[in-house]
Amino acid sequence: MILRFGSLLLILYGLGFALFGVTLGKPAKDKVANTDGIVVITGGAGRIEHGVEILSEGKGQRLLVAGADPSVTKADLVHRLGGRKKLVQCCVDLGSESVDTRSNAEETRRWLQKQHFHSVRLITSDWHMRRARYEFRRVLGEDFKVVPDAVRTEPGFMTLFAEYNKYLLRRVAVWLDI
Repeated sequence: MILRFGSLLLILYGLGFALFGVTLGKPAKDKVANTDGIVVITGGAGRIEHGVEILSEGKGQRLLVAGADPSVTKADLVHRLGGRKKLVQCCVDLGSESVDTRSNAEETRRWLQKQHFHSVRLITSDWHMRRARYEFRRVLGEDFKVVPDAVRTEPGFMTLFAEYNKYLLRRVAVWLDI
């Protein structure tokens, strides 16, 4: 009986992982309405560049780079982007309060409240979007509209495997209230 139950759990885990791997986050459609703010979660290639591009297209009023290293400055960001000094100086905020996805959501909530914004475009990697959306939904609730906008990547097996396990563990931790 225990062996059958363990086998069932293993099969469900494997099917869940397969489903996770083929349903990664997608970029926002061009027709998506503009949002008040844009938040980029640091930690992956192309995220900040995509966020600044969306900002420059006028699809948001301000951009928060959540989870930035405290030593990073706007000048560093301008250098990384190869210009766009005016845009970075006027409309980009560097948030260095957060250290993980959950605290990214908490930092974003404080920023949205401070800016008096009601909607935000969430930018992160496609493989990270499911967990990020989960955390942002939990922290922001119904108070803010969240538009997911995933940056396409080509994640390897280990990246997907690690992220799937983090997502499952986070869901279990919330369910158990720990």
